[in-house]
Amino acid sequence: MNYFQTLKYKIKKKKATICIIGLGYVGSAILKKLQKENFQTIGIDTDKKKLRNKNRHKKTILTSNYKYIKSADVIIVTLPTPLTSNMSPDLSYIKDCLKRMKKHIKKGQLLSLESTTYPGTTDDIIGNYLRKKKFVISKNYFLVYSPERISPELKVRDRKIKYNLTNTPKICAGYSNRCSILGKELYKKITKKVVIASSLKIAETSKMIENVFRSVNIALVNELKMFLHKMDIDINEALDLAGTKPFGFTKFTPGPGYGGHCIPLDPFYLYWLAKKNNFNLNFIKNSAMVNRKITTWITDKILKFIKNNKINLVNKKILILGVAYKKNIDDIRESPALKIAENFYKAGYDFDYSDPYISKIRFKNTIKKSKKINANLLKRSKIVLIATDHDKFNYDLISKKAKFIFDSRNVIKNRSKNYFKV
Repeated sequence: MNYFQTLKYKIKKKKATICIIGLGYVGSAILKKLQKENFQTIGIDTDKKKLRNKNRHKKTILTSNYKYIKSADVIIVTLPTPLTSNMSPDLSYIKDCLKRMKKHIKKGQLLSLESTTYPGTTDDIIGNYLRKKKFVISKNYFLVYSPERISPELKVRDRKIKYNLTNTPKICAGYSNRCSILGKELYKKITKKVVIASSLKIAETSKMIENVFRSVNIALVNELKMFLHKMDIDINEALDLAGTKPFGFTKFTPGPGYGGHCIPLDPFYLYWLAKKNNFNLNFIKNSAMVNRKITTWITDKILKFIKNNKINLVNKKILILGVAYKKNIDDIRESPALKIAENFYKAGYDFDYSDPYISKIRFKNTIKKSKKINANLLKRSKIVLIATDHDKFNYDLISKKAKFIFDSRNVIKNRSKNYFKV
């Protein structure tokens, strides 16, 4: 049987059954696109909350049972790849997935890994797994790596974004030429442009570079912010001026630190791999450390101000505006606002928060609910920290009514009294 030709035909004619493992914002977006393309689909997630109505479709099976993999022609894995407590790669989600599917995979399938990971993972972990199962990769089983490039903005209904799943170029690499052909055929159904990489490792590295590039540039402006603050120089104006150069400069803006799944973690994946190969990526490590340090710097500025000015806070509470890790999204993963809140807690302070996208959070085994911003809240909360610059915030009201404002996002204009850029 020619598994390659059969699978290629099935994908091309939309007769393939496609299984997505991991229904977070990446997996859900891919599932919805494939549903639109009228593919038979299977969505698998061990979190029952992700199997609710938002992903339902007449040609979709939603389940936590891996046995349905035996019905699939294509498997797309979009599982998290966090860090361990000692800052090394945690591939437990992927390994657990492989363990669960071992009785159900079959000849003729294509498996695509989309999770962000260090160069070598796809072949070392999944390739070796398939070989141990006696599959011959590129003959009776097919393997590709295609790093996700989906922004969390896709989850927010009223958020208009320039780039989405279908118009962002998709990198794809196959274990072999045959695997690449199948991968391209698959992703042509999802996005307008598929870019083929020459190897799995190069595709994996490209995703690392994308996120390390952002990490080191965010670290640069954050470190400059801390230094220029001592010099009484406004970094935001300096960056705006530098940004008038039409070539050779990409503007990054300082903030309270970085968040999300990618930028805070990926530099450590690459640093771990370099260390394993007796090479020190000091520049990358230092940038990651700077981006963690900035949250402490902001906390210290606020706590020092409270102490020096003998500010008496109601219930020792500080008001944090925005807990999402960036503007106009509902994602709190690795949020710098929550790290600052943790620092406040360690110093003996509590906090309230307001976030139009996040109605409640769990903090220290308690549930905190978002407060609606109004004049009374701002008056009662003497210290206000702007941690996330959501467009929905009424900055005029905040500027007029808040007593002391610490602005980590440079959004308050035309106020100087009791206003501090951090």
